[in-house]
Amino acid sequence: MIDCFLIGYNDVDFPSYTESVRAMGERSGAFRDLNLAFINHRGTPYRAMDVLNLLHGEANPGHRTFSNVDFLWPVISYLHTYLTRRGFSVDYINLYQQEKQRLVERLKRGEIRTVAITTTLYVWTGPIVEIIELVRRYSKTTKIIVGGPFIHNQARVFEKKPLLQVLRSLGADIYVISPEGEATLLQVLRALRDGQSLASIPNIVFRDGTQMVQTEEKTENNSLAEEMVDYQQFPSDSYNGFVSVRTAKSCPFACAFCAFPERAGGYTYLPVDLVERELDMIQRVGTVSTISFLDDTFNVPKKRFKELLRMMIRKNYGFRWNSYLRSDHADEEAVELMARSGCEGVFLGIESGSNTILKAMNKTSRREDYMRVIPQLREVGILSHANIIIGFPGETEATVRETISLIETARPDYYRAQLWYCDPTTPVWRQREQLQLKGAAFRWSHPTMDSDAACDWVDRLFREIKGSTWLPQYGFEQWSLYYLQRRGMSRQQLQEFVSKFNAAVLAKLNRSSRHEIDAADFEALKLASQFNGADFYDTRRQPLPDVAACLSVREAGSSVGQMG
Repeated sequence: MIDCFLIGYNDVDFPSYTESVRAMGERSGAFRDLNLAFINHRGTPYRAMDVLNLLHGEANPGHRTFSNVDFLWPVISYLHTYLTRRGFSVDYINLYQQEKQRLVERLKRGEIRTVAITTTLYVWTGPIVEIIELVRRYSKTTKIIVGGPFIHNQARVFEKKPLLQVLRSLGADIYVISPEGEATLLQVLRALRDGQSLASIPNIVFRDGTQMVQTEEKTENNSLAEEMVDYQQFPSDSYNGFVSVRTAKSCPFACAFCAFPERAGGYTYLPVDLVERELDMIQRVGTVSTISFLDDTFNVPKKRFKELLRMMIRKNYGFRWNSYLRSDHADEEAVELMARSGCEGVFLGIESGSNTILKAMNKTSRREDYMRVIPQLREVGILSHANIIIGFPGETEATVRETISLIETARPDYYRAQLWYCDPTTPVWRQREQLQLKGAAFRWSHPTMDSDAACDWVDRLFREIKGSTWLPQYGFEQWSLYYLQRRGMSRQQLQEFVSKFNAAVLAKLNRSSRHEIDAADFEALKLASQFNGADFYDTRRQPLPDVAACLSVREAGSSVGQMG
């Protein structure tokens, strides 16, 4: 009997999701945000990765499907390790759509006591309900547990009564409501195995007959140092070349638009020697070449960050790696160490090019930090993506134009602008009366802007910015750029493909949301989708960028950006 069967990620049925968002109104902020991420072909909406699969697949029958989640889901590796260390039998499927038949067969044989559904990255209930209904179809006795960020966010948004109504409608038996949740899951599994009551377990909602019962809230704090993933538990080919690593918990900053630090608790991080131990374990897997550091503030504190980089250089792992980066905590020495240690790209939460807005957001970075760091990254060959928020309280035409000028001048490789989401769980919400803020979510107004005007500005940035390439969303993120390079695309081919996709989206914006892609745009995308990829890849055979050459070019007074 399997004590717990973990389910990783269930991709959305994108056509159905598109229509559900469209039902909110084509002028709604949610749909206008989505509208920048798909084209229409033969009556079907296609995201960027969908297009690549369609067009590259036509020319390469039998090719391995490209996916933005083509790696071992980190919540699976972490929970699997956590539970097996404590004596529970655990199985899993990483990607629901591709692997669900194995779940079905085990359910039919009555081999699964509980199914645990993780909800990382989910934005609606559809993928969760789909899994619950399948489990119910094949097993009447298996208990269904749902936890993770989506469930925890529902608990932060809804009062108790509507929350219980929402959870009841999903149809699961037990919900874990905690920023972490692994210790709570462990208690639930023990109680179910031993036939004990769930009532004394904190941080859950459970079904008791016809009633939904919510237990007390209690802070859960699990040690990073004591709960490292046992990478040897998983087949070496399950990683597909990629591993996500977390070396810290929470965030030491308090941006007004972000609820994460309050939800996640105090900022803690692993010492360098323990990070080294984890990287050593990953290296022993033998098939991993690319690491994504998930820490929200990987380069904080500065001293530890540089020690980490020097350790990675000394150990000569050969990994390529990517991370988030705080520009105000990055100096020239750090950028050079990043390049020498194998960094190929960073996510910059710039949010605004206006110091007025950055101050209002309670961000510590300033415009001059971004103006300094982005060119430094480009000079050593590190790809940069700039994330922008439009419409935060105080935003005006003048502050948006400052953001446009920042992107056009600093020229990050990629950027994306999004409508500010007015989240009632964030610190700025507590100032709503003072800020004269009305509405919530994607529909709001304040004295200097409303959500409609902010959407217009987002569209304008998409249309007008030439110094940086818009990065699509929804199944195609910055991580996709590294993944597709491992699959055989060059940086230049990636930039060409994304640009052609954006051109097709722009043509749609100029007509209607249901506009079919023009023949010329379709042929351009078809050509951009062809490259010499491989069905499986071993990036250890691919040399790291010649960082020394990049640095020598800069020292000679030239700019890599000017060279091409």
